[in-house]
Formats: sequence, C-alpha cells, structure tokens
Amino acid sequence: MRTARLSTAEFIALTAMVSAMVAFAIDAMLPALPGIAAELSPDALNRAQLIVTSFVLGMGVGTLFTGPMSDAWGRKPVVIGGSALYAAGAALAWAAGSLELMLAARVIMGLGAAGPRVAAIAMVRDLYQGREMARIMSFCMTVFALVPAIAPSLGALIIAGAGWRAIFPAFILFALVASLWLGLRQPETLAPNVRRPLRARLLWQGAVTTLSTPVARLSILAQTLSLGMLFTVLSSTQPVFDLTFGRGSEFPLWFMGISACGALGSFVNARAVMRFGIRRMVRIAYAAQVGMVALMILTLLLAVGTGVQFAVYLIWTTSVFVCVSMTLGNLNALLMEPLGHIAGLAASVSTSLATVGAVLIAVPIGQSFNGTPLPIAVGIGLAALTALVVAMRLGRGAADGAAVR
Repeated sequence: MRTARLSTAEFIALTAMVSAMVAFAIDAMLPALPGIAAELSPDALNRAQLIVTSFVLGMGVGTLFTGPMSDAWGRKPVVIGGSALYAAGAALAWAAGSLELMLAARVIMGLGAAGPRVAAIAMVRDLYQGREMARIMSFCMTVFALVPAIAPSLGALIIAGAGWRAIFPAFILFALVASLWLGLRQPETLAPNVRRPLRARLLWQGAVTTLSTPVARLSILAQTLSLGMLFTVLSSTQPVFDLTFGRGSEFPLWFMGISACGALGSFVNARAVMRFGIRRMVRIAYAAQVGMVALMILTLLLAVGTGVQFAVYLIWTTSVFVCVSMTLGNLNALLMEPLGHIAGLAASVSTSLATVGAVLIAVPIGQSFNGTPLPIAVGIGLAALTALVVAMRLGRGAADGAAVR
C-alpha cells in the first residue's frame, strides 16, 4: 500500500508544529521561572529550574510507550491522544498552588507530549529514507527552531498582560491547533498491513533488536549527550541572564536571537549532509562544541570584563543550539535506517532512553549554578568531549549502508 502524501512544504510545516509542542512547553515557560519561583518556591529559587526538567522527564518516560502504540494503532491516534493528555496537564498546572503540584502537572504534560514527539519522527521514517530522510528532518528542525525563537517573547507578553498562569491556556490552544491540522489534512502514514500488535513479547523483541544494533546503541548515547547539553542550557539560561549578568528583563529578546541563529545549524546541515554524509557532520558539530566550550571556560577563568564574558556566553550558548540541531536529526536518521520495520518502537526506545538519560545529566549540572556559569560550562564540556569520542566510534563501527554514510 502506498501512503498518500501532503506536499513536502506542508508536511514539513505540519511535522514541525506537532513536534513543536515540546519546544513551546519548555521555552515559553522560561520567562515565568522567576515569578513561579517567587510564588511557589520562595525559599529555594533555583528549584524553579525543575519545571523544565520535570516536563522532560515525563516526556522521556511516556516515549517508551507511545512508539509501540503508534506501531499498533497508527501515528494519528497517538498524536491526538497525546495532545489531549498534554492539554489536561496544562490545565492542572494552571490551577497548581504548590511547586510539587506544578511539577506533577508538568510531568503529565510531558507524558502527553511524548505522543506527538515520537509519532512525528515515525511519520518521517514512514515516508522517507536515507539521506532524504535526514534532509527532511533537518528542514523540520529548522521550522521547529522558530518556536524557541519566539516562545520566550510570547511567554513574556502573556505574563505582562495576564500573569504567568495564563501561559498554560496558550499551551492548550497550541495543542488543539496542531491536532486539528493533523486530523484534517494528514493521511495516516502507517499502512494497516505493516502494523505490529501491541503485545509484550513483540515489544520486548523490538527493544532487543534496537539495542542489539550497534549503530542504534551509539546513536542513543550520542543523543543522550546532545539532549543533556540542550536541557542544561534551557534550564539555566534565564537564571544566568538574571543573576550573573543582571539582564533578566532582556532575556526573551536575547533568547530569540540565540534560537534564530541556532536554527541555522539545521539549515546548513540539510544542505551539507547530502554532500558530506551524516557521520562526518556529527563529528564536525561535536568537535566545534568542544572548542567553543573551552573558550567559554577560559574566558570565565581569566575573569575578563563582564561585557566580554556576556558576549562569549551568548556565542557559546548559540553554539550549543547549533550543535544540537546538527546532530539530533542526523543521529535519528542513522538509527532509524536499519530499523524501519519497527520504526515506532525504535523511536520510542531510543528517545526514551536518551531523554531520561539527558535529564540525569542536566539536573545536577543545572542545580550546580552558583551565580556563575562556570560549573555549567564544565559540565557541558565533559558531555561534548564524550559525545565526540562516541561519534568517532560511530564512524568506525556503524554498518548501516551507503545511503546514510
């Protein structure tokens, strides 16, 4: 059975918007962290960072189940059902009177967001293969990156007009629009004759297949490190702007610029990957990040002027976004190419392990913030160096065919 397709442009836009529920739920919250901390956790302001990582944790756990569901029932039901749970969590967060209830609601939002996140990747794999799949993923991430660029400013506008709680109805509206667009325009991409029953034995076999594939194991590890770097930056950037540099009120505009520049990584990768191949692009991205974080650490250790430190911090933070945008799509393409027959389950296992692992990396690094970004830079530097070592092994050991060289 041949699956009907939207135009490439509409498919990219739709897939990006479905995936962007994750980015919107994270980035629009960033300007709200000081207000939430002051109201719900006045004695431990740094705990407000957990609002970011609790959402990510729920998403990582949920991802383990949404892939098998999408393989059994199709991609569209999982997107729509996940969006409904996401909206329910947002409603609970809107009413939360304590940080603990807020964190629980954010976990529920993350559980719901796992459906659109996994199903979007699987939809791309259903329709595209090899370097073309990597190209489509990169273009999706380019559009996807526009959400982090505008979300903090949108969040700041909502806060200024109606308070931080008003952000949560905006999440509900975003999920509703994405679900309606998908439901009305996108045909189901998973043909009935290739669906896999939702049985424990088959799920176990699929997980074993995924984890016994060398390229999959290495890709999962590299994705864990990439996401760990990203979540650390996302959870700590607003406090760094506010407490280290005294620029909290300017944060949404600076973050818009950082995200917009970071989106260039996906655009460049979409063009360059067709010429240089996936593995080489991943190695270049990690090597560049090792160099950039070394510059950040050196700048902080030399105790140069605050203006210089702020400029280097902006450049380095942008480089983290570029590194992630140039690695995640490529690593997913490498992982999915030999596992197309279990695309949903493979996406589920890989993203679940990578996301939960990234939270375990990001939480201690983010909570180490002590008024200076030095401990954050050191933690990300170690992650980037480890990722580069993994990427070098990926280049030597993966046997996934010339189509994704």
